Amino acid sequence: MFKLDQRLANDCVQLGDFPLCRLLLMNDSQYPWCILVPRVNDVTEIFELSERDQQRLSAESSLLSQLLSKTFSADKMNVAALGNVVSQLHIHHVVRYSNDAAWPAPVWGRLPVKPCTVDEMQARLSQLKRMLPPDFEFAEQSL
Repeated sequence: MFKLDQRLANDCVQLGDFPLCRLLLMNDSQYPWCILVPRVNDVTEIFELSERDQQRLSAESSLLSQLLSKTFSADKMNVAALGNVVSQLHIHHVVRYSNDAAWPAPVWGRLPVKPCTVDEMQARLSQLKRMLPPDFEFAEQSL
């Protein structure tokens, strides 16, 4: 059974599942920021996934990047698998704007996280729900 790292669970809202990955929304009002986590235990690097899962991860990541870019009118998408703090394989998808507070630097460690208000979170969740494909399996939301 898949187990999500507790730090990711604490920092994010779980949106649901693509065929391979759990989709999370980072609770940071400064950027639309989603995280894909392959539902494969004990994997820290992309190369540790099977070839089929690597291809699926690439497809899910590309789709998510495209949908986020269009939905939130991104100037640039930052997509990265760091894993220096949370070793469980996860891929950040951060919508960036040339006028955001951290631009042009990376968002990591630049500014403290600014949690969303309940209204901001509801608005983001609503946007994300409208953009995701019909076969996406949504989790029950509790804010």
